[in-house]
Amino acid sequence: MKTGNVLIGQSGGPTAIINSSLSGVLESAGGISGAKKIYGMQFAIEGLLRRQLIDLSGLSTEVLKGLCSTPGSALGSSRYKLQEEDLSKVKTVLEEYDIRYFFLIGGNDTMDTLQRIEQYCRETGYDLVGIGIPKTVDNDLFGTDHSPGYASAARYVALSVQQAGQLADDMQRVDRFTVFQTVGRDSGWLAVAAALAKKDEGDAPHLIYFPEKPLNRDKVLQDVDDCILRLGWCYIVIGEGCIWDDGTPVSAAVEQDNFSNLEFGAMGGSSTAFSLHSLIRKKTGYRGEFQITESLPMCAIDRASRRDLEEAYMCGCKAVEFAAEGKSGVMVSMQHLSHSPYTIEYTTEKLESVAIKAKPMPESFINEAGNYPSNEFLQYLSLLVDELPTYITLRGPK
Repeated sequence: MKTGNVLIGQSGGPTAIINSSLSGVLESAGGISGAKKIYGMQFAIEGLLRRQLIDLSGLSTEVLKGLCSTPGSALGSSRYKLQEEDLSKVKTVLEEYDIRYFFLIGGNDTMDTLQRIEQYCRETGYDLVGIGIPKTVDNDLFGTDHSPGYASAARYVALSVQQAGQLADDMQRVDRFTVFQTVGRDSGWLAVAAALAKKDEGDAPHLIYFPEKPLNRDKVLQDVDDCILRLGWCYIVIGEGCIWDDGTPVSAAVEQDNFSNLEFGAMGGSSTAFSLHSLIRKKTGYRGEFQITESLPMCAIDRASRRDLEEAYMCGCKAVEFAAEGKSGVMVSMQHLSHSPYTIEYTTEKLESVAIKAKPMPESFINEAGNYPSNEFLQYLSLLVDELPTYITLRGPK
């Protein structure tokens, strides 16, 4: 058992339940017999490089419990891309604070950061245990059945589409179509979650498009036209990372972030929903709406899934358990064992298998037309998300 201090940080975009994982680590860290103080990085790696560490040892039960109902990243976050010249600086700070256990909560870019730090310390003779704790609303992490944060964001999207779909149905004589945009650069896990909103055939959403399936402009227009002819209106959900079959982004985005990824939404000065809305409006003459939630699904604790909160907390606890066992260079992983009763196993996945890569939806989760999820996906997601409400209509059958 290593003797030294513990360091914990949160990186990348938050989720509604990321602080539950933080609470799990803080509450369990006393189980590491060699651990002395527990430090938190303010604003992730940027804070570490600037020595912005705070002592989190001995926090009250009230604070630890309160973290589980607090949105955002309680320690502050960052999207800073670690440079090669930063590695020696990071090691210097770790040595100064005698950090021997390093926990970092985040997505695939975060796992890359942790993997590089853990490997550098190992190769230069500094004894460090590095454990990654998964989180992402995109559900695109390899090595785990699902990611903490996804179910809550999926519930946010489903509730939003259910309620906005009710509005669109009621206003169909004014606006013939609505386009709802979700986050998701490389995968459509959040876009297809909107399908949970549909209880009857005529309910929104009617069409869902996602990055895994390049779109054909004529086919999309035909899908919309067919829906309006059949139902009188059309509600479309689209992932921000969707591309046309000629390889160009639907959003027409060109700006890139620090990780060389295309910037979508406000930061990129473009919008997938607005671009698709403009195409439909121009080609059909129909009036319509577009709706963009941007980062709201990442922080809506009031819509969090109970199972998501519990699993996020357990991932934090398990990270400490694995560290106490001497495991390092790994991320906590959840593997689904059975549907009924719902059972998962907490295990580990090598950081190098998770870093940077984005996990697409499997083909079996997509319908044949490529514009809606399959029943298999809906069964998968319904296990993770709390049941949605039922609303009343006075207009008779749809």
